[in-house]
Amino acid sequence: MVARDATAVAGMGERTDAAIREVLAGRRRGIGSTLVMVGPAVVASIAYMDPGNFATNIQAGARFGYALLWVVVAANLVAMLFQALSAKLGIVTGSNLAELCRRHLPPWAVVPMWLASEVAAMATDLAEFLGGAIGLSLLAGIPLLAGMVVTGLATYALLMLERRGYRSLEIGIAVLVGVIGLSYLAEVLIAPVDWAAAGLGVVVPRIPSPEALTVAVGIIGATVMPHALYLHSGLTQNRAPARNDDERAALVRYSNGEVLVALSVAGLINMAMVVMAAAAFHLGHDDVAEIGTAYHTLTPLLGPAAAGLFLVSLLASGLSSSAVGTMAGQMIMQGFVGFAIPLWARRLVTMVPAFVVVWLGIDSTKALVLSQVVLSFVLPLPMIALVSFTRRRDIMGRFATPPLVHAAAVLGTAVIVALNVVLVMQVLGVPIPFLPDAG
Repeated sequence: MVARDATAVAGMGERTDAAIREVLAGRRRGIGSTLVMVGPAVVASIAYMDPGNFATNIQAGARFGYALLWVVVAANLVAMLFQALSAKLGIVTGSNLAELCRRHLPPWAVVPMWLASEVAAMATDLAEFLGGAIGLSLLAGIPLLAGMVVTGLATYALLMLERRGYRSLEIGIAVLVGVIGLSYLAEVLIAPVDWAAAGLGVVVPRIPSPEALTVAVGIIGATVMPHALYLHSGLTQNRAPARNDDERAALVRYSNGEVLVALSVAGLINMAMVVMAAAAFHLGHDDVAEIGTAYHTLTPLLGPAAAGLFLVSLLASGLSSSAVGTMAGQMIMQGFVGFAIPLWARRLVTMVPAFVVVWLGIDSTKALVLSQVVLSFVLPLPMIALVSFTRRRDIMGRFATPPLVHAAAVLGTAVIVALNVVLVMQVLGVPIPFLPDAG
């Protein structure tokens, strides 16, 4: 997490640590004992509903209807597994993934992996920061550059909640997750959804065209996020650290339950994004690919309430995910190279790519989608490290991943790597036998 001094552990975070100790000692039970454990997975889950998801899901629904819903489901299942492994790594070892990479990987691999992870963090923040700024710009009717400045300041203010303890930031992020979820619940109730077709799209895997493959890989890049794998391990490591194996086992059980619930909610929100775009745009407006176009098209199709909710959810997504991305960037740098720059400086540096995109006149939504594809290429690095570390008994002790779970993690990593290879073949113009020709 962002570097914590004496003021950062006071307040609500300190009280939460005491409550967690009560739960672990068996002196606190019921729903209250569950709620006090909630936090890390909720914070990490915002990475799975950031503006990059908006961009890829709008394209998926508008261009291919409900056909790619199964990709969202599959990606979310993989995300659950890897976030659970990341959280367990932090709970059991007391170290985050970046720190363990520096400790256990050969020196020649550490710097390249750090640089690749920093690129991923910047690609992440491009999507998150730019998406929030677009939402604010459209909602408030202000120029995009002004929206970017306001979004940057608002994100920094959100990060400052951690000065009151980690619990304050967790609650702030949870509120914004709630805003996103309620907005999309309302959206799917307003939109004329073909639920039978949506159900078919969830359970029948198909890639209708080569272009759909690019969007599918973008969905995966927007769903299983490199920085979230680093972040989750760090969010758990200093949160009432376990003092023995019994406490570790209890914390892992609570963590697995939280991951299941938090990422199920994130998955449902992602599915709702695709469903809304399919219902609103696929028949008659399948060329809608930009967030701004989606907003302006929603107004006559579904009314101003639907369009307004779309922007409110986008703004909440941009603010929360950009704050979380900045936290992850600090953790990555500190873990790999042992130092961190001031939070305000990292916030400023990671805003630069978004300003460059706008200054050069690059299509914002296209930049969002391409950033997700970049993330998908970097993703195998932390996935492979995570799978390797959680399997090693010298690192995890009796909490080492059992063979069946390890096999599932290896399979998930292999599938994502294979999708990336297929995408490279497509970009290079190499024929892909199992895909239909374009057009």
